[in-house]
Amino acid sequence: MQDKWIYPVTLPSGGRSVLFKTLLSNVCSNDCKYCPLRADQDVRRCTLSEEETVNTFLDYFNRREVFGLFLTSALSAHPMRQWSDSTASPGSFATTRFRGYIHLKVIPGACAGAIEEAVSLSTAVSLNIENPGAKHLAKLSSRKRFIEDIVEPIKLISRLTGKGNKYARVKQTTQFVVGAAEETDSRNRQVYVGLYDRLNLKRIYFSAYQKGLGHNSIDENKRQSPDEVFMREHRLYQVDFLMRKYGFAESEICFDQTGNLSLEMDPKEHWARLHPEYFPLDINKASRNQLLRVRAWATSP
Repeated sequence: MQDKWIYPVTLPSGGRSVLFKTLLSNVCSNDCKYCPLRADQDVRRCTLSEEETVNTFLDYFNRREVFGLFLTSALSAHPMRQWSDSTASPGSFATTRFRGYIHLKVIPGACAGAIEEAVSLSTAVSLNIENPGAKHLAKLSSRKRFIEDIVEPIKLISRLTGKGNKYARVKQTTQFVVGAAEETDSRNRQVYVGLYDRLNLKRIYFSAYQKGLGHNSIDENKRQSPDEVFMREHRLYQVDFLMRKYGFAESEICFDQTGNLSLEMDPKEHWARLHPEYFPLDINKASRNQLLRVRAWATSP
């Protein structure tokens, strides 16, 4: 059972740690085709009580098996009552000695008051954008509204957690599902660059769509193999790191004619192969930024 609760995470610095991660409830009224818990699926449904959530987490935390809590939930037919339940759990830590990390996932379509309550209780908050636009979301869900349910709440969280504001200490993140809606890597990159630059998100995550977990939402003739989709996820993380840590500009990321990243070589090597004029470098005279662009292999192209 432990493997269901303990969740490894990669930190923004590249380190690793573990969270206690759980759904408060898997009762869902949504129809997201990539999700195995959508409303039309015949799965066992359950909801954790506030006491169960808090006591189980603290048991793991006190044994030093986790460093914090990641609490999420499916979207029930009674979202306001569900939201009250979901914020009660982290809120109850005020009566305990726990003052550590709490990541609370915001439910799509949550009202402004509920979102501010979540931010006030958390170290980090997230609302998954999932797709890079309304037309892509429409391929996967007939009930979620891209602007009203996802983009506007993300903007509100950004305002609440902006520099100089009351909740500036709280970090906001989001996640894209990769390969579920015929989206391209270049479109994903375009949208998440905007999330970083204009809405000050601290981290973007990517999750490869796995056939069999959800609905077969893509035409079989257009579907990539599992290995290809997981490599796409990996490449998007590499691009994210190059831009956040290595100073690569948006225009320096190389895509193929379909708007996707190469599956055969990493984006840093791809850039290096397209810019032979940049090499060789004198390592004794090169700047840090120049050295960061040296390809990771030593053989000649």
